[in-house]
Amino acid sequence: MATLLNILQPVAYASLPLIALQYSPRGRYYTRSVVYVGALGFVATLSAFFAAGLSLVNRRFDVNYVVAKTFYAVAGTLVGWRVEVEGEEWLRDANDGGGRPAVLMCNHQSMVDILPLARIMPKRTSIMSKKSLRFTPLGPFMLMSGAIFIDRGNSDRAKRSLDAAANVMRTLRVSLWMFPEGTRHNSQTPDLLPFKKGGFHLAIQSGLPVIPIVIENYYHLYRKNEFKTGVIRIRVLPPVHTTGMTAENVPTLITTVRDQMLAALKDISTKAPSTAPAKSIAPPDPAALSSVAAVISDVVDDHTTAIPEDAVFEAIPAPATVPVSASKESLASSSFEGVAGSENGTETEEDDEGMVLVGRPT
Repeated sequence: MATLLNILQPVAYASLPLIALQYSPRGRYYTRSVVYVGALGFVATLSAFFAAGLSLVNRRFDVNYVVAKTFYAVAGTLVGWRVEVEGEEWLRDANDGGGRPAVLMCNHQSMVDILPLARIMPKRTSIMSKKSLRFTPLGPFMLMSGAIFIDRGNSDRAKRSLDAAANVMRTLRVSLWMFPEGTRHNSQTPDLLPFKKGGFHLAIQSGLPVIPIVIENYYHLYRKNEFKTGVIRIRVLPPVHTTGMTAENVPTLITTVRDQMLAALKDISTKAPSTAPAKSIAPPDPAALSSVAAVISDVVDDHTTAIPEDAVFEAIPAPATVPVSASKESLASSSFEGVAGSENGTETEEDDEGMVLVGRPT
């Protein structure tokens, strides 16, 4: 007995600071932030293998779906967030049932957006990113997952990239996810920043609809020095069709989509917040908690049109090996920086426009 006590005593003393942290709002904030970033790093490591494996079977556009489901299963359970979705049938109609792809536009509050978005990420979905990220440690993963790179420093090349993106979306039936605000905006009052035009030009060029997606204002759950457990609501709005529109209709399209998203944001954010202690938070759906092998098997077995190797444009050939540790280190460090002090919309336009499942490189 004495020997057992001698072993357990140091463990108990080492655990006291962690237990004490849970009784302080700031302590919970940093504890859960570290857990969240740790989950990002863990899934980032796995994502390199997912990307390599799915690329070999010509399923690179399903990488983001597999990574998202894995991240939601891990991080959602660890930080005690559960996501409720209204209107999810619009996303299923867009892709999973062999339906029409779309430009998916979502409001952007903080880096924690990754968690609720992971809950609803459809299959055959890509992300838009600035071209410079091709040459970071995250570049190989993004290339293998079919990321669309835009050179925003050159208007002619940016236009060619958008034309190529529109062609890929139409011919390969791939949806594209982006943040029309262009940067993070975490405030106490539900609101949206002005929308950028690029995604709307892309929707009109491709002739595909815009599907607005609204995450409720979660300032009551997450802000600087506050990270509570609870329920996050998402509302997926009906598609806004662009058939027959031209570039002259872009301002009208922006106004229509932004007005709809703002009204939905205010509506779902004014309802009574659903907060609860961690022990009462239900785990993610059973499908999300299934083994990674089962998820990958489901994706690979789902019949879709094979994706030709030239589907990714403005891309360099995928390397034979993936720098897993570098990707993990870059993602974890940049993401923690975002948690600690960049959640108030202070980034520049180029910081994270169009990014979904990757953190901001340093």
